[in-house]
Amino acid sequence: MTLFISPNFKDRIRRLETVFKYLKCLGKGNGRSLTLGLKQFTENKDLSVWKSSKIPVSTFTSTSVMSDPLTMKERYVAAMVLSGVGDALGYKNGSWEFCHSGEEIHKELKELGGLDNIKVKGKKWIVSDDTVMHLATAEAIMEYEESKKGTDSEDKEKLYNTIAEHYKKCCHDMRDRAPGATCMSSCYKLKPGVPKGYQISFNERGGGCGAAMRSMCIGLMYPTQQCRSDLIAVSVESGRMTHHHPTGFLGSLAGALFTSFAIEGKPTIEWGKGLMDTLPLVKEYIENSGHEVQDNLDNWEYFEKRWREYLKEREVENGTSQPVFPEKYGVPERDKFYKSLSYAGWGGSSGHDAPMIAYDAILGSGTDWKELCSRSMFHSGDSDSTGVMAACWYGAMFGYHKSVPQCNYQDVEYRGRLERAATFFYEKNEKRLKTETDSSQSQASSS
Repeated sequence: MTLFISPNFKDRIRRLETVFKYLKCLGKGNGRSLTLGLKQFTENKDLSVWKSSKIPVSTFTSTSVMSDPLTMKERYVAAMVLSGVGDALGYKNGSWEFCHSGEEIHKELKELGGLDNIKVKGKKWIVSDDTVMHLATAEAIMEYEESKKGTDSEDKEKLYNTIAEHYKKCCHDMRDRAPGATCMSSCYKLKPGVPKGYQISFNERGGGCGAAMRSMCIGLMYPTQQCRSDLIAVSVESGRMTHHHPTGFLGSLAGALFTSFAIEGKPTIEWGKGLMDTLPLVKEYIENSGHEVQDNLDNWEYFEKRWREYLKEREVENGTSQPVFPEKYGVPERDKFYKSLSYAGWGGSSGHDAPMIAYDAILGSGTDWKELCSRSMFHSGDSDSTGVMAACWYGAMFGYHKSVPQCNYQDVEYRGRLERAATFFYEKNEKRLKTETDSSQSQASSS
């Protein structure tokens, strides 16, 4: 892995000074082994290091598009496969998704021997509706791209109808997967093949997380700034096929956007600001779409307001400061905080707080898979929906990191389909990612 320090280097001098102090403790204070020292720093599992240094895990754990193609492909594959793992772990056949005590979940986890002893496989650890619909999104995009037969022509109407068709089909694979009522009822209304048959009416109750949980692959298909307009359009339109409310479909945007940020190598402390900077573009898209414009604008404020409040709480609203967590932020404290983020008391069940909780877990976990699982999958809220996103972003940044037990992912349900989708998206973007790599290297050498 090539270490990439972003251009806003001056803003991080203070944090780097603290890192050098830590390196001296490792006997590497001369700076010649900076990369190795930073690797040890970011992989240190003793969270007291973060508390004492006041440096967030997230500050130095972003990867970059400067990775070689093989590494990038591994990240793509891990993003899709681990998303299924995060879903299955958070779901636990429904018993953990609908358990309203994070402490009880952690107790059961310990009784099972911890993550190192959990083989995510078979009937005991099936994926939920989240992964079924995520695959529907992915495979619809794949089908559409293959139908273009190598041309660059775009027919978004055809793409959206293909997505709608796959959403309807996937409803037949929902046995024991606890699909959401909004998703199911909305899919029933879709009429792919009919002009605008992928559109449904505005829904005042459409602010759930069902659009967010299935959108990450959109960020793998459109991973760079160059194709941001496509990411916005596809995440919004696929999202409001079932959740036609800004709180719902903006969750879809966040899930896709953060995945693209992870692939780009954008430092995690910048993701929240990146989302806020993107929202005006999304609003412009909604206005230009001509579809239920006023209803969407009238209900726009909630998502943005809650996210700005959260970013201020973590002190990352400017995208340069390190996140601040409470000194005591264990399982019960997180349960309480996640509930406070929610719309109606179930943390992670809405379009604004599902990606928010997943992001909170990413900020606080670094490369530590077990910590990520504890924060994003084993809590009192909608744990499979937060887990499916957090695990995807983790994989997009770190691949199958050494902290991820192989038994967690080697036999996860639908692994073959998840890997095929990941490989497809990587191969579609290989040239684009190489162009971004060359550009980043040029900027780094000139700065």
